[in-house]
Amino acid sequence: MVKFIDKFFGKTPKSYEEQRAALASANVKERLSLASNTKTNKEILYYLAEKDPSPKVRKAVAENEAMPVQVSTVLAADDEADVRLALAGRLVDLLPDVSQDQQSQLYAFVVQALGTLALDEVLKIRVALSSTLKDHAHTPPKIAGQLARDVEQQVSEPILRFCSALSNADLLDILKSHPASWVIEAIASRDSVSEELSEAVVETRDSYGGSALIGNDGALLSDNLLHRIVEIARTLPEWQKPMAVRKSLPVSIARDLAEFVDASVRDMLLKRGDFDENTTEELAAVFRRRVDFVDEGADETPRDKLARLIQEGGLNEEVISDALAMREKEFVAEAIAYLGKTTASQVQKIFDMGAAKPIVALAWHAGLSMRLALALQKEAGRVNPKEILYPKGGTDYPLSEEDLNWQLEFLGLK
Repeated sequence: MVKFIDKFFGKTPKSYEEQRAALASANVKERLSLASNTKTNKEILYYLAEKDPSPKVRKAVAENEAMPVQVSTVLAADDEADVRLALAGRLVDLLPDVSQDQQSQLYAFVVQALGTLALDEVLKIRVALSSTLKDHAHTPPKIAGQLARDVEQQVSEPILRFCSALSNADLLDILKSHPASWVIEAIASRDSVSEELSEAVVETRDSYGGSALIGNDGALLSDNLLHRIVEIARTLPEWQKPMAVRKSLPVSIARDLAEFVDASVRDMLLKRGDFDENTTEELAAVFRRRVDFVDEGADETPRDKLARLIQEGGLNEEVISDALAMREKEFVAEAIAYLGKTTASQVQKIFDMGAAKPIVALAWHAGLSMRLALALQKEAGRVNPKEILYPKGGTDYPLSEEDLNWQLEFLGLK
């Protein structure tokens, strides 16, 4: 027997006829050696992969560097999990070469087989693929999308968190269709998160996912989105601390945040090293005003408090801003009604419209700054973030005087 094996499996490659003879052998070891030999004819390897009754032989073909790629779709459907697992490893090794021409038939065979394995009923096969492809430079986007949608967290989470082949469209679709907290957090923690994807994460209002996004330096957060995050953070305290320590936080965002956070978050804002002394003092002043507003006249009605402030000459924009931050909505309506020479009920009706232009026109009519008009849109009017009007040049009203007067006439304030 040894002489027989030496004859057929020595260093000298066997002829096609000799390989055919070995193929018909009833001895598994002979067929196994044939399946393992990189010099074996590809037609023979294909036959062994498709027809051989021994899982060891079929596995040997899957591991063979000379395995014909065309047989990968056959092996991907093999009854034995170990064969399919071996194939998964071999296909991943092939990706750098076949990916050089993604229009080739060989690449199509590899992707098709990987697609079958990505849906394999055996969890360890899907886990193996996920752990290998999560940071593989040549992961096919289609396979990344399949694995990312796997119901098992240990399969999908590595892809969601690390795989660069996963498209933005896939990620957005997954957020809409599978908004589990761990899914949102994994997406929010990616090395790079687009503005559109960041917006989608924020709108889930997921505590852990939002915190991960805010703390992620690779997440693109526009100023508009940062304002939106601050707005949501009023009722979602878990987002406040990550916002207070986020790098390169715009001063305007810090001011908005300072309007409502507790003492621990206040201290984080005040201890930031990137704000100048004037900004830090401004933030500290906001906290002091808030305390004063709550403490003074705690037993007064909103109308009585307004009357006292008017008498003391203390009604100003800062007071209204502090009241807005503290959710003193009735006082805000009364104060703006007084300044705009209308009624609190009329002011509240304008807020209830939830439209940007009427609120901006009301603030202008009351002699308030566009900065406060912006806060009124967000807090009192709950205007859709996409429809909010922002200051022109940072401070000016974005509407012309003609447009503002038209709004006032429409509202019955002229």
